[in-house]
Amino acid sequence: MSDKGSTELHIAQNGGVDPRVASGNIGIKVTVVLGAQWGDEGKGKVVDLLAQDADIVCRCQGGNNAGHTVVVDSVEYDFHILPSGIINPNATSFIGNGAVIHLPGLFEEAEKNLQKGKGLEGWQTRLFISDRAHIVFDFHQAVDGVQEQLRQQQAGKKLGTTKKGIGPVYSSKAARSGLRICDLMSDFQEFSKRFKILALQYATMYPTLQIDIEGELERLKGYAEKIKPMVRDGVHFMYEALHGPPKKILVEGANAALLDIDFGTYPFVTSSNCTVGGVCTGLGMPPRNVGQVYGVVKAYTTRVGIGAFPSEQTNEIGELLQTRGKEVGVTTGRKRRCGWLDLVLVKYAHMLNGFTAIALTKLDILDVLPEIKVGLAYKVDNIVIPHFPANQEVLQNVEVQYHTLPGWNSNTSTARTFLELPENAQKYVRFIEEHLDVPVKWIGVGKSRESMIQLF
Repeated sequence: MSDKGSTELHIAQNGGVDPRVASGNIGIKVTVVLGAQWGDEGKGKVVDLLAQDADIVCRCQGGNNAGHTVVVDSVEYDFHILPSGIINPNATSFIGNGAVIHLPGLFEEAEKNLQKGKGLEGWQTRLFISDRAHIVFDFHQAVDGVQEQLRQQQAGKKLGTTKKGIGPVYSSKAARSGLRICDLMSDFQEFSKRFKILALQYATMYPTLQIDIEGELERLKGYAEKIKPMVRDGVHFMYEALHGPPKKILVEGANAALLDIDFGTYPFVTSSNCTVGGVCTGLGMPPRNVGQVYGVVKAYTTRVGIGAFPSEQTNEIGELLQTRGKEVGVTTGRKRRCGWLDLVLVKYAHMLNGFTAIALTKLDILDVLPEIKVGLAYKVDNIVIPHFPANQEVLQNVEVQYHTLPGWNSNTSTARTFLELPENAQKYVRFIEEHLDVPVKWIGVGKSRESMIQLF
């Protein structure tokens, strides 16, 4: 029999699969936690829950523009660039190549949290950083502020950035003029030369910019020594982790689906991919290693800064949600805009991410409402549209079609099982599940770890 004939026979015997196709060890599948709205859904709490028995917790995108709050033993820790899993003394935390790092901000954040409690003791020994991650410089942050001022002067409105230099550093990355951790770890003279060129480019574009080139280089030299033991080749690190002894690997998404640079409410978005695709590109791992994808959904909707918000309630309902939910941004300190749960946008986030289950947070904030509305569809020119609009002007003018559910008028914060929830609260959860066709795995009814009800 010819070689071709024997191969065809093998394929037939193998159920139509060519034996030469690599089917070897795929490796460990990672668990991913992603925001399904505009951020501030309570991802940090879900990550904290899963991080308790995780071996590795990763950040794959964004910088210290993210804000995750974790409460442990009544101590409230705030994380921006550090993975929330840093609180677990037995877990390794990893910041991937898709993230951007402001080194002074990293150490400042660790220091602030160290002063709050014992959760961060020894953090330097359990944090690793990809050598391919880009560095946020002080002038990136200054440029962020200048750009916001210019937008206000020229267009009469700001983007509402966190002024953490995130947009400018990702711009440098895309323009191929950025500097990475590996550059800082290499020849410092060469690094200084490239740093000066980049700084002068920005100084030329923004004449009002004050840049202390020598001062910042001196500080960066100090940080280079501090982070040296933490730096790893990220691709090799992840490959070894995925193909080594069995372990639990958790990926903590920052920001959220509606803030994604491609799929969010552009231009009022962040500068990275906060959907599931960003996990692969931001860590350097194949899609087949993505396992469970958990979407975090707040029981109502909030948004920081400007941009379209179809289900926003600029009335006493919005005020009640803002006050009861203590809706103030962890990173910016700005009041969050509030509105009813919008399942059109959560469904859109599910289309992008393929959620395997959902964590529904802050259900207890709805405890006092006699009735609760849920957005189920958008109308444009009196016609229901089957998709989530890309254009901001269109989204600004959609008419939300609501379904009204009865409230439960009772305290849910002490419930620790699904059956302990009031009947109407249970119905609210089931309604969400049925509409999205995704099971709810956790329900948050308070701030502490104990107040996350697990359903399965």
